[in-house]
Amino acid sequence: MPFLQKLKPAILALTVLSWLALLISTLLHTDAAMATRFGVLPDWVTLAAQATFAVGVFMYQRERPHPLRGTDFVGLLRRLLLGPGLLAAAGLGLHLLERLLQPATAASNPAFFAVAYTINVGLFVVFVAYTTYTWRSLVFFRASPTIRSNWLWFELLLGGTLLLRLLNWPLPAPLAYGMVGALAVFGIYLSSNQKWVAYLNRRQKWEAGFLQLSLLLCLTVGATYFLRIAQDPLLVAPKPQAAFLLLMAGLAAFYALMALLVTLFNLPTAGIFEQKREEILSLQRLSQLIQKGQDEQEVYDMLFDAAVETVEADAAWLDVDGEGREPVLSKSLNLRTEDISAIRSLLADYNLGHIEYLNNDLPNSSGFRDLDLRLGSLIVMPLRSAKRQYGSLYMLKEQTQGFDRENLGILQTFTTQTVLSIENLHLMASSLQNERVQEELKIASSVQDSLIPKNLPIDDWFEIGSHAAAAKEVGGDFYDFLHLPGKRLAILIGDVSGKGITAAFHMAQMKGIFHALMQENPLAKDDREKFPVPSKFMSMANRALTHCLEKSSFITAALYIIDYEHGGFVFARAGHCHTLYYHSIKEEVSYFHTAGLGLGIIRNDSYEKHIKNQFYDYNPGDVMVIYTDGIVEARGADQEEYGEDRLKQMLERNYYLEANEIKQQILHDLNEFSAGQPMHDDQTLLVIKFKTAQPEILS
Repeated sequence: MPFLQKLKPAILALTVLSWLALLISTLLHTDAAMATRFGVLPDWVTLAAQATFAVGVFMYQRERPHPLRGTDFVGLLRRLLLGPGLLAAAGLGLHLLERLLQPATAASNPAFFAVAYTINVGLFVVFVAYTTYTWRSLVFFRASPTIRSNWLWFELLLGGTLLLRLLNWPLPAPLAYGMVGALAVFGIYLSSNQKWVAYLNRRQKWEAGFLQLSLLLCLTVGATYFLRIAQDPLLVAPKPQAAFLLLMAGLAAFYALMALLVTLFNLPTAGIFEQKREEILSLQRLSQLIQKGQDEQEVYDMLFDAAVETVEADAAWLDVDGEGREPVLSKSLNLRTEDISAIRSLLADYNLGHIEYLNNDLPNSSGFRDLDLRLGSLIVMPLRSAKRQYGSLYMLKEQTQGFDRENLGILQTFTTQTVLSIENLHLMASSLQNERVQEELKIASSVQDSLIPKNLPIDDWFEIGSHAAAAKEVGGDFYDFLHLPGKRLAILIGDVSGKGITAAFHMAQMKGIFHALMQENPLAKDDREKFPVPSKFMSMANRALTHCLEKSSFITAALYIIDYEHGGFVFARAGHCHTLYYHSIKEEVSYFHTAGLGLGIIRNDSYEKHIKNQFYDYNPGDVMVIYTDGIVEARGADQEEYGEDRLKQMLERNYYLEANEIKQQILHDLNEFSAGQPMHDDQTLLVIKFKTAQPEILS
């Protein structure tokens, strides 16, 4: 709390006592009977009481709460006129009328005259003080710091001039005229800075003009009263007192006249337009930030600087909220860290931390009074969108009533534009990230596409139909073929857990392992041992994947080695889907239910115990269907799975067709079943049909 605020009760008491002293002095000067009985006080006592009373009234009025409420300029003038103005004019006018009607030679009541005169002096001094600080509140509306400091010099010059006149100190005429002239020039300069006039509409301007004319009339009544009473034979008071009161009336009337001229001729309008232009330029700069490619911190910095400049804040700070974190101080002005923390804590206690808040009287507000901030006004403006809180902007001014509703509107516009800019930056960053991801997916898809065999093995012994479709841009299903010496063909099919780029990467690894391990072993004792059997291949592949497959990932696979010369095949299943098979001699369709554990589930040598070879002699006309779980787990409209039974029924109905036709019939039925449903998993299908007419084996 400011020092003078603490002294207000003492100032008020001293003011009342000085008025009582002035009353006693006037009574002793006016009433001969009292003067004879008690004696007459020296003139300096009357002048000292007058000076103390005037200074006390002005100091008390100066420390009162700011009289301007928002932008209610007309209401402020109305309260001045209907309060102190009307009261002072009524007292002055009635007493003046009484003295004009009273003949100079007629008997009069000296005590009544003295009391009436002293009451009118008190009312008039209060009226002039109230008027002075009403003008100050209007001048301070959206005023620059220079104007505020100049007003202090104006008050000192005004007080000095009045006291010199009251004390009747003899001054050289040039110096005396110079002081009065400087006071007038200062008053004209300050009068030209009444920006509030530009915010009046036509009706309010007429009303303000009428109120100012009425105030001039009240001051004229005061000047007339003191001119007339100074010549009254009943009044025996020091001449400097009357001169002092006339000078007060003249200065107050001069300032009221200047304010009236400002109102009538719109002198501050150009300055307001310039300020509006600056606000618009600040808003445009905020709007252009996103187009210039600034980052998020630069947008916040621009908001802070533009807001401080536009509302002319004396202190400020900006908090930026992180998702799930406490507010982080982004930027501050003229505030200590401990003051910021104290205000934050106080606002949080009152649940005002993240809402729009305006307080124009901090020294008299509960909680803020104890912080001793030496700041009078606060605006809290949150930065938020419909989905997220981005932070809060805090603007403070030294004087009370420092902000108005227009300041709120400006800051609302600034913060709204800032949030839009930040969200645009996020959207742009997300878009760029999506573009990068899409580009990576295109590359991965292209690489994966190159790994899928385009040319299927062609042979007189069998025919193959194949189909592969990824649920996303890239998938984790794979298959490959490799011709081996001795009329043999290796077929590998598999499915990597998960989807996307990681699954595609492991699919490429598995393809590389397949080609690396299915190479001829030069140390083999016979032809059959030159290439690993499927179970051995799976064990070696599991060992190779141990160092490159994430612990949470695994691969299911099945390896088939078809031996045309001996009319059979051997295969091993590493957790993959069961093989569907049509036996042409028995004319029946069944699944090969064999044991086998996925690759990467057990990552040590014990894996060999969980993988077995299965041998089978095929017949001409047999059909083998190999697939991934995306086929049998595809869902229909009622979320029921396609299933192994339905796949088996399709082979039972179409086994007689060629391999590619069987594949087409299965896919057609699958598409009808899952029509309108998204593909949840990659789908791979291989149909191998051993031809009815097998070539003869030449010995």
